Amino acid sequence: MSIPPIALTLGILLLALISFIFEFLPVDTTAIGIAILLILCGLVTPEEGISGFSNSATITVMAMFILSAGITRTGVLQIVRDLLFQLGGRSLSKQIVSMGLIVGFISAFINNTAVVAVFLPIVEAWGKKRKISLSKLLIPLSYTAILGGVITIIGTSTNILASGLSKKLGYGEFSIFLITPVGIPTFFIGLTYLTFIAPRLLPERKSTNNQGVNVDYGMKDYVSEIIITPRSNLIGQTLRQSGIQRKFDIDVLEIIHNDLHFPQPLADKVLSLGDILLVRGSKDDLLQIRDERGVDILADVQFDKNTIEEELSFGEDKVAEVLILSNSRLIGSTLKDLRFRQRYNATVIAIRRGEELLRERLGKVRLRFGDLLLVQGPKESFIGLQTTRELLVLEERDIETLRQDKAYISLAIICGVVLTAAFNLLPILVSSLVGVMLMIFTGCLKPGEIYGAVRWDIIFLLAGLIPLGIAMENSGANQLIAQYIVVLGSHLSSYWVLVLFYLATALLTEILSNNASVLLMLPVAAEVAKNLGLNPLAFMLAVMFAASNSYMTPIGYQTNTMVYGPGGYRFLDFTRVGLPLTLTLTLIVPLLIAKIYGLS
Repeated sequence: MSIPPIALTLGILLLALISFIFEFLPVDTTAIGIAILLILCGLVTPEEGISGFSNSATITVMAMFILSAGITRTGVLQIVRDLLFQLGGRSLSKQIVSMGLIVGFISAFINNTAVVAVFLPIVEAWGKKRKISLSKLLIPLSYTAILGGVITIIGTSTNILASGLSKKLGYGEFSIFLITPVGIPTFFIGLTYLTFIAPRLLPERKSTNNQGVNVDYGMKDYVSEIIITPRSNLIGQTLRQSGIQRKFDIDVLEIIHNDLHFPQPLADKVLSLGDILLVRGSKDDLLQIRDERGVDILADVQFDKNTIEEELSFGEDKVAEVLILSNSRLIGSTLKDLRFRQRYNATVIAIRRGEELLRERLGKVRLRFGDLLLVQGPKESFIGLQTTRELLVLEERDIETLRQDKAYISLAIICGVVLTAAFNLLPILVSSLVGVMLMIFTGCLKPGEIYGAVRWDIIFLLAGLIPLGIAMENSGANQLIAQYIVVLGSHLSSYWVLVLFYLATALLTEILSNNASVLLMLPVAAEVAKNLGLNPLAFMLAVMFAASNSYMTPIGYQTNTMVYGPGGYRFLDFTRVGLPLTLTLTLIVPLLIAKIYGLS
């Protein structure tokens, strides 16, 4: 007995939802797996199954990632740093307004994930200069970037995807400034909330004084000095030959020989009598190495308010926080598998994962997006870390690594892309691809850099889920779901049906990705609107705004995940600050859409 296509499609949809929620696999892997399953079940043709890779929305999103990289590589965003310092006063509310206006405006035209990546170290330096806890600033940074992303269609990949779905459903693409009349009031409502209400709800948890490493990572009990005694069997061996870093869960950060400090790399340094080793390790490991290798622990070392950072940053060495980005190839690997110390000539001495702090067995920890690594090593190693596409060093980028002479060229290219699309001279797909080529021809980007600029996880997510949308349309699943909602909606006013779709999408986005929510909800919303005799555009925009405005969890939106560790937040901090904002926008955004675009 064959399974009806509609039942089979809904079963695959349920399987996808379960996989997304419980994260059995990365979301992009799940999406591609779903596309393959749809082909095998005959719900889509092979051509339809791979159509997501050639979809105009997918290509446009990819082009916008590259254009955003051109802006960041040429240092355009660093130009606003001084403006941020000048505008920000001493009150927290004035600083949030200054930051919000700048970040929100930029996020309207540049991918907001890239904006947050650039502004994280700038805001961190700014907060330390003003003596303000970073946990008071980083959630507002993420939220204003999200709010700015819904001012124009090119602000987020979700908006671009919604525009592509609208075209596929027969309603045409969205113009670049179509949503601006709703986006701007929404932005200022959110900014007002963040300025006057959110500071009362935000924690004051991340320190900004000299005790940052001591307090934030609790390193007082994990950084110690051991001395090689006459009875030690380490004398005459190199650090590599001794094997102490492999056998024991310790990292040797520095060797002091006759008052001379030797930084990384240390593997081939011969150990001598009287050498002092600065190590990261637990008390149990230190006691074990003392008993087996004949060293003494310098128990009389007193770490005062800044001695730990001075020890870790002595001479040519330094210590800094490094964030794992969403497109990093390090995700899923361990430090041991990566040979992190050898690859980057630096040592990870702690890992912060949201509210969880890891200081032991670091070599066996599988890295995740958003992990914050406390890294120690030579200063020149951090220059290499700044240029890698895998990691973000949370300090302002060296000017030497940017192409600032190309800044105004890249800015002109972005303006050209926006204006040609705004005046309908070219479709946004074409204008963005022309912009990509101009970025390369003018030297703003090198050809090899465009591959690292693309968020391939999002590209594969889109390419994998678009066939699911096709299967739901072909099988009649969208129509079936819409019929049940129409029955419910017949007892509600058109405004409250719009609110219902906004709220449902907002909640779905907190457990799925925002792009997945749009792919699932937008066709259903358009079908319900058509069956109720209402304006499909209004319902599609409500879904798009809801999917792009995710505030209640650190996993609902990429920028929230990026500030989770650096801000020292706990999971419920996002719920406490984000829930009132979400409820406010749930009532106001549908009202604005109804007034501006009409419901009938």
